[in-house]
Amino acid sequence: QVQLVESGGGLVQAGGSLRLSCAASGRSFSSYAMGWFRQAPGKEREFVAAISRTDLSTYYADSVKGRFTISRDNAKNTGYLQMNALKPEDTAVYYCAAAPPPMATTASRYDYWGQGTQVTVSS
Repeated sequence: QVQLVESGGGLVQAGGSLRLSCAASGRSFSSYAMGWFRQAPGKEREFVAAISRTDLSTYYADSVKGRFTISRDNAKNTGYLQMNALKPEDTAVYYCAAAPPPMATTASRYDYWGQGTQVTVSS
């Protein structure tokens, strides 16, 4: 079992930045690939970014490429999502998730999920 807790969400103006954190506990965090997903009201959960468990390969949704950066610190059992140049359409609940390797872009591949953190971007 892996428990995940997100933090760092909030209200920010368009063009601003936020850094989300995902604190993991339980089984070894470094055994899992990590992903970030988001869900806006009335929409399906969508993939944002993923990072491999050790070689730190990354993959991004086209909508966030160049603006968001996913990273992780296995020594601290923590993952991060740095979000820059935020847009109103980035408004959503953001979830971190853990999956057995390799990293994946589909939610069904992820076994463990956090409770989510709200990100609201005002125009």
